[in-house]
Amino acid sequence: MRKTLLITGASRGIGRATALSAAARGWNVAFNYRQDEAAAQATLAEIEALGAEGLAVRADVADEAEVVALFERTVERFGGLDGFVNNAGIVDHSQPLVEMSAERLRRMFEVNVYGAFLCAREAARHLSRERGGRGGAIVNVSSIAARLGSPNEYVDYAASKAALDTLTLGLAKELGPHGVRVNAVRPGVTLTDIHASGGQPGRAERLGVTTPLGRAGDAEEIAAGILWLLSDEASYTTGALLDIGGGR
Repeated sequence: MRKTLLITGASRGIGRATALSAAARGWNVAFNYRQDEAAAQATLAEIEALGAEGLAVRADVADEAEVVALFERTVERFGGLDGFVNNAGIVDHSQPLVEMSAERLRRMFEVNVYGAFLCAREAARHLSRERGGRGGAIVNVSSIAARLGSPNEYVDYAASKAALDTLTLGLAKELGPHGVRVNAVRPGVTLTDIHASGGQPGRAERLGVTTPLGRAGDAEEIAAGILWLLSDEASYTTGALLDIGGGR
């Protein structure tokens, strides 16, 4: 029987690469999207072309009712849940904290922290054997920015990802006794369009050459780490923060 994976924000970038890698490895894949239905449908078609079943649900991770419905629809469609990737997140234009508006800060933490915590809560409810789930694994997508701080660029984004690191450590201890492993990947500069949404389309290439490996990473390289943490090969790994950043 195929296992079922739910990913937030899988229409592009790391989420999309993870969805396709999971489908290729035999998972059925559900995911949410907030606005770009065309991109979501394209990802769904690629999942199904790989022989997996897929489900795309419009849902805003910062809306509790929509998050609850996302998980319920996934479980109803596939009969249960085995893994969750807490990937959805946003970034904004590069600027120091003194120039950031309250609106920007509110939205950053609403999506990247509040939304991520809501999703982790629902994953815990559906995966925990104590609550009738099958057990499984949660992978939070954090960022190396959490330990670098991203000064003069995205200190708000970096802080929001640091919250995910703490969530990972605490939730791993809460859920370990109930059959659920919780880990995080912390990508470094990666070739995705999140940099363009932050006003710096060439940022990954510019910073990539400064890493010890001399290049930016690909979304598929981050997805490989996520899939390992979801797999039985990582059966004794929980509470880990896995840096995938070319040594930066």
